[in-house]
Amino acid sequence: MLVWKCLAAYLTFGLWICTADNPEVEPEVERKKPLFVTPKVPNGAYLALFFNSPSDITQKLIVSEARKDGADDSIAKYDGLWSVEVPHTSAIKDDYALVLKSKARHHAVSARLSRPLKFDTDELVIQYDIKFQDEIDCSGAYIKLLSASPNLDLKQFNDKTPYTIMFGPDKCGSNNKFHFIFRYKNPNTGAHEEKKTKEVTPVPESHFSDKKTHLYTLVLRSDNSFEQYIDQIKVQSGNLLDDFDPPVNPPKEIDDPDDKKPSDWDEREKIDDINAKKPDDWDEDAPATIEDENAVKPSGWLDDEPKMIPDPSAEPPKDWDREMDGEWVAPKIDNPKCTNAPGCGKWSRPLIPNPKYRGKWSPPKIPNPNFKGIWAPKKIPNPDYFEEKNPFRSLSEVSALGLELWSMHKDISFDNFLIVDSKRAADEFAQETWAVKKEAERLTDPKAQSVVDAIWETYNEKPWLIAVVGLVCTLPILLCCIYFCRSPSKHHDISMHKKTDSFTPDDSHSHFDEKNAETEKMEESGEDDIVQVSKGSGDESVANRTGSSRDNSEEEEAPNEFEGNENAPAAKQSIRKRRSRKE
Repeated sequence: MLVWKCLAAYLTFGLWICTADNPEVEPEVERKKPLFVTPKVPNGAYLALFFNSPSDITQKLIVSEARKDGADDSIAKYDGLWSVEVPHTSAIKDDYALVLKSKARHHAVSARLSRPLKFDTDELVIQYDIKFQDEIDCSGAYIKLLSASPNLDLKQFNDKTPYTIMFGPDKCGSNNKFHFIFRYKNPNTGAHEEKKTKEVTPVPESHFSDKKTHLYTLVLRSDNSFEQYIDQIKVQSGNLLDDFDPPVNPPKEIDDPDDKKPSDWDEREKIDDINAKKPDDWDEDAPATIEDENAVKPSGWLDDEPKMIPDPSAEPPKDWDREMDGEWVAPKIDNPKCTNAPGCGKWSRPLIPNPKYRGKWSPPKIPNPNFKGIWAPKKIPNPDYFEEKNPFRSLSEVSALGLELWSMHKDISFDNFLIVDSKRAADEFAQETWAVKKEAERLTDPKAQSVVDAIWETYNEKPWLIAVVGLVCTLPILLCCIYFCRSPSKHHDISMHKKTDSFTPDDSHSHFDEKNAETEKMEESGEDDIVQVSKGSGDESVANRTGSSRDNSEEEEAPNEFEGNENAPAAKQSIRKRRSRKE
């Protein structure tokens, strides 16, 4: 019991130590945000755009001042607001991003590449991250790789500015898409055509409402394959030649525009049988339903009661003007008298299907003997045919990256734009940017924080507290082990001494105290035990034997203990007293 009391006191002391530095427990402690660390720019990157200060809006970006053709003057101008700032939901301190700051406006901003992108590498990766700080239901968030041109003026960047690739998420209502569109120049006509993926991958709906940063990645390769990733998870793959509509390569043959269908060409597979005649008993005028002649009006039917009556409790509105509004009519309600009756009003027989009804007669169909099939114009070689074997190499050169968006929401942040010729380099860049944001955002969500995370954070903030908790937890276990594992040898020795009635080092005083108490008790009672001891042999006989066999063994051993002792009579007196006590 003493051990448990000590243990409870120890735990109480440990708890007091843990809370001593914060006597007033706050309901919520603000988590310390990690500091932004500038990522390493991959070698040879065409563009690695991240932000360090608000001045980057003018130093790294070009905001468009264009006007949109064919739009009302009120919305024609690209006057949407952009800002480089730390998003209000940022989980990292001083982590600046490009933020779209206005809604219901046209927005356009761009940045030049460090060198032209000519699609002459084996691999190309386009990557950036987005965060919808507020839940949205209609907004674009895609980027465009703007085609290089001597006349390209980024100050006039608008929806008509030629681009080579458009890529990224887009949502409006229940329709959301992960766009990948590229523009291909027809080598024969020189015209550019948009090629869209046949199957458009939807973006997870949660990405538009969870207020977390998500990474979008497009990988193109020289073998014309492509891959799309969301948060580094592949969501779509395909080939530039096979998986786009319209396809890159036109058909080898086309319909002859001059071919006309012959006038006698019969495309009818079946015709009416002209020899068929309507049967004489076919009545086309018979109704589809008739009254059931066997029906009988239910008993209790209230013929004189209408189904609906004016509401007797209704009153005209106080502002009702009879001259202006006309005669007021009370609204109708169900007749309460009809509630328990089988029916009210005029009774009529129910309708049943007419067994004689056959409908409108028409002759049966028979195979058309003149049927020639469905006519189609003949095929001729396509005069505009060409065969593109490697559209990746043929994509138009790119000189800038831009965002041209219409949004019904604000506070959409963009960051860490990257164009590089290595998927590995893009992944490493993502680990230094998006992965850091993802982890920081996870830690700011108490529901997502694991026990290990909480312990690790506590250790970083208060390492001494972990030591105290560890000591508080381990010391009771150690005390219990000592208590239950201690040696029982001492207890065993004392038990053996009691059996032999020999002295032990730690109970000599108590032994003599017991002797004195027993002597006084015997004197008061006046009862003496008579013990006869034989001088010759040392054996003793007991006149009144009432002890057990153990008492006898002690009596037999007692003379041997005092052999050769000059105080033998005193020893015999001691034996008498012990016998008296045990009896």
